Amino acid sequence: MGSLSNKAQELAGKAKEKAGDAIGDQKLKGEGQADQVESKVKQAADDVKDAARGAADRVEGALGRDR
Repeated sequence: MGSLSNKAQELAGKAKEKAGDAIGDQKLKGEGQADQVESKVKQAADDVKDAARGAADRVEGALGRDR
């Protein structure tokens, strides 16, 4: 479920960035951009974890081991 909250953070960051841009608030715009970057880093970390799990499962399967 973590990736869903990461995506929500990304969308909230986009909204914050657009709001800051619309009202000329550079601090709010920057916070929105930072939220988006943080979310994308978390999403990438989740992708790496999923890939590692998949690779480990394939190795265990090739070795004929059950968990």
